[in-house]
Amino acid sequence: MKRNTTPPRDRNQDGAPEQARPRDSLGRPLPYGQTGAPPLPDPLPTDPEIAVGLAQQLLDRGLPFQAHEVLEELWKSCPETERLGWKGLAQLAVAITHDSRGNRRGTQLLLNKAAINLAAGLPALPAVIHQDVILDWLASAQRDLEHSGALYQPLQLTARSLS
Repeated sequence: MKRNTTPPRDRNQDGAPEQARPRDSLGRPLPYGQTGAPPLPDPLPTDPEIAVGLAQQLLDRGLPFQAHEVLEELWKSCPETERLGWKGLAQLAVAITHDSRGNRRGTQLLLNKAAINLAAGLPALPAVIHQDVILDWLASAQRDLEHSGALYQPLQLTARSLS
C-alpha cells in the first residue's frame, strides 16, 4: 500500500482550504518561512474608489498579482450589473502578471478575455474608472504583444490621481 506523503493542506479558521505560503511579487508560492510580497489589507476594501486607489498603487509598485487580488474582491462583492467590468479589470492585472513572468500565451489569453468582459461591463462601472483610458491601454497592449511579444505601457485605471 502506497503511503500518502503529501503535506496536509493549509486551512483557514473555518476549515476551508486556504494557502498560507508566502508569495513573491508575481504571485508564485515561496517556501514556508521565506518573506514574500507585502501583505494586503484584511479585509480588502470594497468601496470602489478606495479599492481602485489601492490597486493602482500596487500596479505602480510592480505588484500586478496583488492588484488583481484587490480587483477580484470588487468583482466578487459588487452589484451584478458591474460584475463583468470588474472581472475584466482583474483580468488585465492577471495579463500583466503573466507578461511579467514571460508567459506570452497567458498574457494574450487574458487580454482577450478581458476585452470581451470589458466590452460588455465597462460602461456599468463607477466614474472612478476612466473607460477611455482603459480601452486605449488595452488596444495598445494588444498591439505591443502582437508586434514585440511584451507589454510596455503601465496600466492606469483612472485619468486622475486618487490620493
